[in-house]
Amino acid sequence: MESNKINYVELPARDLALNKAFFSQVFGWGFRDYGPEYSAFENAGLDGGFFQANFCSRPQNGAALIILYSNELEVVFEKVQAAGGTIEQVIFDFPGGRRFHFLDPCGNEWAVWSEPA
Repeated sequence: MESNKINYVELPARDLALNKAFFSQVFGWGFRDYGPEYSAFENAGLDGGFFQANFCSRPQNGAALIILYSNELEVVFEKVQAAGGTIEQVIFDFPGGRRFHFLDPCGNEWAVWSEPA
């Protein structure tokens, strides 16, 4: 393991089962439960997990924004909506690519980006 590098990220979830189903359906993540109030995600690009909480992670509240990458931005956009996510910002251009923001079923804000079209 590399020293002084980001190693793990934890995010709140009001409903662990709902968030696990969402991220499994949209992104193909796996999960390993550690008791009834914690579930680690796997195959997400960075190790981490969801902990049971009655609050959510949003940049406007001071939280970091986690940004995922996809080479099929429009496909992921549709999958997010079909799985119960809420689009916070539709696909837009930014210097270096395109992205959109969404809320997972527990209210955490995420973004997905892709190379320029």
